[in-house]
Amino acid sequence: MTDATARAAALLREHRESIDRLDAILVYTLGERFKHTQAVGRLKAEHDLPPSDPAREAAQIARLEDLAKRADLDPDFAKKVLKFIIQEVIRHHELHQENGA
Repeated sequence: MTDATARAAALLREHRESIDRLDAILVYTLGERFKHTQAVGRLKAEHDLPPSDPAREAAQIARLEDLAKRADLDPDFAKKVLKFIIQEVIRHHELHQENGA
């Protein structure tokens, strides 16, 4: 193995370690987010509020697009991710509605 190859392997390992840490942060962050959205779902069910809030969802998507641009992340990708998360949250809220909170 050449010195250049060894340096490349070390850099690759460092990048992968960072990716692994960031993946863990993403998973724990999503877990925390869903704890709050579950609480919102229970609250909505208890007070007979609709499971979705289109105005809030649109505002959140616009906010996330702006954050994505500032973070140098493709806004379309960020929007797809948030829409997927919102769909899952609404599904949970609907389950709360069906189960009476």
